[in-house]
Amino acid sequence: MPKVSLAFFTVAPIYVLIGMFWGVYVGVTDDHVMAPAHADLNLLGFVQMSVFGAFYALANGRYSDRLAWINFWVSNFAVVWMIPILVVILRGDTAIAPVISPGELAAIAGILIFLINVLKVRKPAD
Repeated sequence: MPKVSLAFFTVAPIYVLIGMFWGVYVGVTDDHVMAPAHADLNLLGFVQMSVFGAFYALANGRYSDRLAWINFWVSNFAVVWMIPILVVILRGDTAIAPVISPGELAAIAGILIFLINVLKVRKPAD
């Protein structure tokens, strides 16, 4: 398995464990205000990271390893930046909303980088 796949597969369960415990907390306290942040953590942190890891594991090295690592770091930055700020916004401090933009842009950039690597795999071998 490529190291980048292992990196994605290492962070994914960490994010989902945090998200699952958070979901239990949301359910036990009946405080569903944080549900969107909890859902985003599970989606971006677990689902997306797992998909990235699976792709790189199955792509037989036909992608750019450098871009794959950039994909890893940019996508993790997006999660670590966006989720705490989203919590603050959901708690009512909407003045902080513009601060979330770097994380949102990083999430978009991560997907675009991933798309570039997907297109590299689709390209016929020389």
